Amino acid sequence: MTDVRIIALIGAAHMVSHFLQLAIPLLFPLLRDAFGVTWVQLGLIATVFYAASGLMQTIAGFLVDHFGARRVLLTGMTLYGGAIAAAALAPSYWVLLPLAALAGVGNSVFHPADYAMINATVSPRRVARAYSVHGICGNLGWVLAPAIVMPVAQYASWRMGLVAAAGFALLVTLVIARLTPGLGRAMPAPAGATPASLATDVRVLLAAPIVIAFGYFALLSGAFTGIQTFAVPAVLMIYAAPLTLAAGALTAFLIGNASGLLAGGLLADRVKRHTLVAVAGVLCAAAFVMAMASGVLPLPLLAVAMAGTGFALGITSPARDMIVRAATPRGSSGKVFGFVYSGLDLGSLVAPPVYGWFLDHDAPRGMFVVVAAIMVAMILTVVQVGRRVAPSHARVPVPAPGG
Repeated sequence: MTDVRIIALIGAAHMVSHFLQLAIPLLFPLLRDAFGVTWVQLGLIATVFYAASGLMQTIAGFLVDHFGARRVLLTGMTLYGGAIAAAALAPSYWVLLPLAALAGVGNSVFHPADYAMINATVSPRRVARAYSVHGICGNLGWVLAPAIVMPVAQYASWRMGLVAAAGFALLVTLVIARLTPGLGRAMPAPAGATPASLATDVRVLLAAPIVIAFGYFALLSGAFTGIQTFAVPAVLMIYAAPLTLAAGALTAFLIGNASGLLAGGLLADRVKRHTLVAVAGVLCAAAFVMAMASGVLPLPLLAVAMAGTGFALGITSPARDMIVRAATPRGSSGKVFGFVYSGLDLGSLVAPPVYGWFLDHDAPRGMFVVVAAIMVAMILTVVQVGRRVAPSHARVPVPAPGG
């Protein structure tokens, strides 16, 4: 199977992950009317989802390393799509909560399975580009969700909107299953090797570079959530900008992020100083955020600053993944990437109330300052990971089919 085909199929799986993440939140206004619940109760659905996803990602990584990435990925995708389909039949709000947890379990498989397959099967000279396409496909899922779910919900019902989302996801799952026979099988242990114990596996995850990388991802999610979710109201408060301009700035951020992912993949496959790329990108993003916090930018430059922030964060992603890859022992891709990427769910859980507090207290500039401060902390973590990996980089074997 060619690299292009493998990357496309794994990217399609990641697209499903992000697509389904928005399936229920997009329908919150309709669910609020249908079940007579509060916004806080609706927010609890997302909390349950991300909590289940974060808690299960590391476990999914162990399953990937043991049973193979393809098997775990397809099982998770089926569970995810099935949970969304079941949500379409929910008779009450309270039924949505366990279904959100079930969907979160399904969502937990994507990062450990996807990265294990990329590391094991894609040519080393194209790995960083595979990482960038993987990220871009995730963003594409966010774009497709409102385009598919909302029209169906508007012209039929919210239940049919969820059915459409689940049907699309399960169709993509079937296509991936048909086109990936034998891909991502578990790696047999070398002859004479002693199977790793649970204590050994845990020590792998508690190694300093891996723990610090987990912290990086938690911080990244916290910063990204601030921009993606709260930048529009913050810009409205600071600049008294028209809503269309603020929303357009957010679109510019997402387009910039996708462009940065593409450029970052090309760069990371050619440049070996991945730590320098990551530091420079995050530093530029922090500078753009502080410029928005200043309140002195002309309105036309808001979209430029948001696009620059997205591009700068995007260009760091493949370099960051290459650093984690270098720190990953052979046969541990699933568990390591599952563990470090669970940091994203932690950041998604913790950060929103903090930003909400700043906006509730009419302090939008403070929100942007916190985002920039988080980015500075990201720089410190990526430097620490890079320093700890660099001395042994040459002798760290490429993660093999741990899934």
